[in-house]
Amino acid sequence: MKTAVCPGSFDPVTVGHLDIIERAAAIFDKVIVLVAVNPQKQPSFSPEERADFIRRCTSHLDNVSVDICEGLIVDYVKKVGADTVVKGLRAMTDFEYEFQMSLINRTISGGVETVFMTAGAEHMYLSSSAVKQVAYYGGDISPFVPAEILDDINSRILRKI
Repeated sequence: MKTAVCPGSFDPVTVGHLDIIERAAAIFDKVIVLVAVNPQKQPSFSPEERADFIRRCTSHLDNVSVDICEGLIVDYVKKVGADTVVKGLRAMTDFEYEFQMSLINRTISGGVETVFMTAGAEHMYLSSSAVKQVAYYGGDISPFVPAEILDDINSRILRKI
């Protein structure tokens, strides 16, 4: 059984993230979407909230589960016996960083592979940060986030005017 881990901060999960998760689920027997806790970031949503959002948005995918990790992704991957890390890429700047991380992870782990999936053209510009900025100013974020979590995001982020 081929198991992949799809890590990210997912603060919040976007339709671009969901696209990568769905495509990974079509390739791998099992996909664990991993909410990575990064102490260098100040997220808008707790790890538990982000995991809940992902569970709600992926409930239609039988081979997808969600977990939270506060350490090195590669240690988590080894712990669960996964074969592969799946990372979504939007631009060359994403590739440069993720390529470096994939080499570090392979070295640390003794062989965990990383598979890069390019974002669909319709999602190349999309980021969680951009979604939060649009929401903060009252813009319509419905094209950017799954409908299951739209109200949660707006109620947390929308600036009260």
